[in-house]
Amino acid sequence: MTQHLELVQSLRQAGHRLTPQRESVLAVIADSHEHLSAEEILARVRKRYPYLNKSAVYRSLELLTELGLVTLTDLGHGRVEYELHRHPHHHHLVCRKCKSVQQIDHRLFQNLQKKLESDFGFRADLDHFAIFGTCRKCSTRTAKNPKRHSH
Repeated sequence: MTQHLELVQSLRQAGHRLTPQRESVLAVIADSHEHLSAEEILARVRKRYPYLNKSAVYRSLELLTELGLVTLTDLGHGRVEYELHRHPHHHHLVCRKCKSVQQIDHRLFQNLQKKLESDFGFRADLDHFAIFGTCRKCSTRTAKNPKRHSH
């Protein structure tokens, strides 16, 4: 079964109708292997349905996110971006200097997740997120060429 058909089945199992808008949004996200903003999804959906209402796309994205079929992340581009909820989970390291994005495995956070639950009774949602900082390349470059401040 293709990923798109699995998503459609999950939507129906959750008791929701498969409207043309939802089907189009699902198809765009399932066909993409990158993060997409709502505006990018809308533009791609409108290639198929030129007169589609913008709010229908946003409502579809909200529902798909609530159902856990789509994840949203802020990768520092000034907007939320959507991606198909894939397994295994992954996270992102985003460099504030060069804007590079590196994926990291979710298993790095399993101990943290267990610790938060055992110590605080807090069930953290660590499915998909971004951590901002400075990448190795930029850190090395900064260490070699520190900016001098004049007093």
